[in-house]
Amino acid sequence: MDIIGHLINGQISTEATRTQPVYNPSTGEIGKEVAIAGKATVEQAIAAAEAAFPAWRDTPPIKRARVMFKFKDLLEQNADKICELIGAEHGKIVHDAAGELQRGIENVEYACGAPEFLKGEYSKNVGPNIDSWSELQPLGVVAGITPFNFPVMVPLWMFPMAIVCGNCFVLKPSEKDPSSTLFIAQLLKEAGLPDGVFNLVNGDKEAVDTLLHDKRVQAVSFVGSTPIAEYIYQTATSTGKRCQALGGAKNHAIIMPDADVDNVVNSLLGAAFGSSGERCMALSVAVAVGDEIADVVIEKLKKEIAHLKYGHFSDKSNDFGPVISAQHKDKVVGYIDSAEQQGAKIVVDGRQAIVTGYENGFFVGPTLIDQVTPDMVSYQQEIFGPVLQILRVNTMQEAMDLINEHEYGNGTCIYTRDGEAARYFSDHIKVGMVGINIPLPVPVAYHSFGGWKRSLFGDLYAYGPDGARFYTRRKTITQRWPSANIREGKQFSMPTLN
Repeated sequence: MDIIGHLINGQISTEATRTQPVYNPSTGEIGKEVAIAGKATVEQAIAAAEAAFPAWRDTPPIKRARVMFKFKDLLEQNADKICELIGAEHGKIVHDAAGELQRGIENVEYACGAPEFLKGEYSKNVGPNIDSWSELQPLGVVAGITPFNFPVMVPLWMFPMAIVCGNCFVLKPSEKDPSSTLFIAQLLKEAGLPDGVFNLVNGDKEAVDTLLHDKRVQAVSFVGSTPIAEYIYQTATSTGKRCQALGGAKNHAIIMPDADVDNVVNSLLGAAFGSSGERCMALSVAVAVGDEIADVVIEKLKKEIAHLKYGHFSDKSNDFGPVISAQHKDKVVGYIDSAEQQGAKIVVDGRQAIVTGYENGFFVGPTLIDQVTPDMVSYQQEIFGPVLQILRVNTMQEAMDLINEHEYGNGTCIYTRDGEAARYFSDHIKVGMVGINIPLPVPVAYHSFGGWKRSLFGDLYAYGPDGARFYTRRKTITQRWPSANIREGKQFSMPTLN
């Protein structure tokens, strides 16, 4: 059986004292094994990055950007292969994988602008014959820890920006679906990146803890569940590292009585069930303002859900595929069970999903739950599956209070034709990313991605302008060259540059 290895100092290594099975979620079968890096292997990757840093730091930004231009071209040339690898280990349908890849490529495109956003600022004559300027300098060795649900896109949120800013990178991708991540790492080498600038190690908690505690690592970026995000943030910052840790979500959509119902239903279907709900921006809760709009939306959802198709990742006619593992399937089903036990109404039940020909696949069918209340476990926790819950309230303010009181604040949206309501919502909702009649308000690459409350630990968002700030530190230089004929006298008061 093939073993998925590490990429260290430009070389693939499959040496490991431990391996772990990698499943095809569509079939339930083991497709490959992944080498699990121990402490020594991770330290080897860190050492390679440290050794490569001085030369890469001194490489002109335009030359770094040219590597990214070539990398973008290679990603596009190999798109079909990348999407196939994503599907085989994540279960994501190929058209959804193509969307993931494209959003990642957009971040590579933004990184290609490094000569512009790294050029700093300059002020002449801030005082008599005194000039001042600022520079954005790289941190050194930085690390990224990425989740299973976007094995290509989320790494592309991190390492292109970090590398183009002059850092050297160590990536620890998810061990559940590592092949596509390793493949794009090899494309980066093909694009001309010097050995050691980018390194990839597959592993588990031992690998993560090594990255968090090694003093050579200056910064850590993480995307995943909130408990792990909080652990990573606290551990990294306690060892003096810069850290951004993006956690979980419970994204609500408010449905106002004046909303375009057909648009609402179409949006909810894709946002709740796309990628089997395994998106941190998935809309998992719809809050209907009034029973009348709730009943209409639920009835239309029932009819449309009956036509949804789910199955093997290679069938483009499918709307979504399986969840990532048997254990995750059990977790999702457990949340549905708990909602039913606590008094919610299961309108459409996906717990007994079976796909003909793929009976052992990890499938959960689209599930619609009504009469959900805020005290239910299924409402409080992130389900991360193809489950849409409906809550009913009497006013828009009640709906906003629900969202503002929830511990997560990643994404949200409102469906309305009322501009005043939309403006009030966007101004007062305590959530980091907001959509107005847009169900998945994921910022484009030249903005930045991040939530509020327990959806983000750290001061800076991911990618975009905040990404450049995260992977650099500012240095300001003030300079004067005294004239040979003028000597400054002793000065004991605070200099004012006047």
